[in-house]
Formats: sequence, structure tokens, C-alpha cells
Amino acid sequence: MEKPETDVDLPRALVKRIVKAKLTALAGDDGKEFGMSKDALTALSESTKVFISLIASTANDICQEKRRQTVNADDVLTALTDMDFPELVGPLKEQLEGALRPGEGAFAALCV
Repeated sequence: MEKPETDVDLPRALVKRIVKAKLTALAGDDGKEFGMSKDALTALSESTKVFISLIASTANDICQEKRRQTVNADDVLTALTDMDFPELVGPLKEQLEGALRPGEGAFAALCV
């Protein structure tokens, strides 16, 4: 089965780096090295794409209800709450605030 042209793959290295960073943080100071099978990496990548699509679709619906054409961060935050993920709103707001300051935020931390 061919992928539609609009189906974009996430960079596997980025997904792997994010997952390894999270697993390492959860392990604490144990100094454990975590491996990941190719199937697990694929499953995480595909799950991430589905999650992003759902959030984007819900945020777009919110935007259209407000008669706007551009989705903004508040639409995404509202979408997360509407989709029963309110626990993600606070951390995302912190990351957004950090992203506005040079050299801070999740992306800056991953690029080190």
C-alpha cells in the first residue's frame, strides 16, 4: 500500500532521541543505556503522526468555529483540553514560553 503524498514521515533520529531522553530521565541516576527495536521506533513514529493529526484537526475545527483561518497556539491548547489531555496544557505552555526565549525550550534542548 502506497502512502499518500501528504503523509510525511517524522525523522526517525529525532523520535529516537526524544524517547531515549525521556527513558533516561525516568531512570534517574542509574546510568542505564536504553535500546529500541526498529518496530518500537516505527510504532512510536506512527503514533506520533496520528496524535499530531488529531490535535491539528481538532485545533482547526476550533479555529473555524471562531471564524478564523489561522490556527494559533491557544487553539492547540484548547484542542488538548477538549481531547481529554488537560495535563499536557501546563507543560506545553512552559515549552512555548521557553521557545520564545532564545536558547531555551524543548527543541533547543534536543539540538545540544
